[in-house]
Amino acid sequence: MGTTNQTLNFFTQFFQFRAHYYDLPAFSFFVAANAIASAYLVLSMPFSLVTIVRPQASAVKFLLLVLDTVAVALTTAGAGAATAIVYLAHQGNTKTNWVAICQQFGSFCQRVSGAVVASFIAAVIFMVLVILSAASLKRRN
Repeated sequence: MGTTNQTLNFFTQFFQFRAHYYDLPAFSFFVAANAIASAYLVLSMPFSLVTIVRPQASAVKFLLLVLDTVAVALTTAGAGAATAIVYLAHQGNTKTNWVAICQQFGSFCQRVSGAVVASFIAAVIFMVLVILSAASLKRRN
């Protein structure tokens, strides 16, 4: 999503329309939310290894459970915000005279739509992590 852009030339090469993800705040939030969640995954690996080596470390498991839940919320919020914009880009809104831009910016819309679908898949994976963390915490106590 962070590299998604498309430029359309109209009439001449000097008259162009550009579409970038950072043109819309919802897409910027989407990228930031997914970046934070990805960074959390990388940073939580050592803590996960601690819980494997020391299964009695319930404080670390509880911390991971809480942070996994935050990651689910952040990923879902970012994907939800981007979904609203993607829907408007594909369908438009005739009552407010917003035209569907995906007819002109097809490549941009396909990449953005793919990123949103991937983000929802990531949110489901995070939900599974929360369930596994909670089950692990419950099993050891």
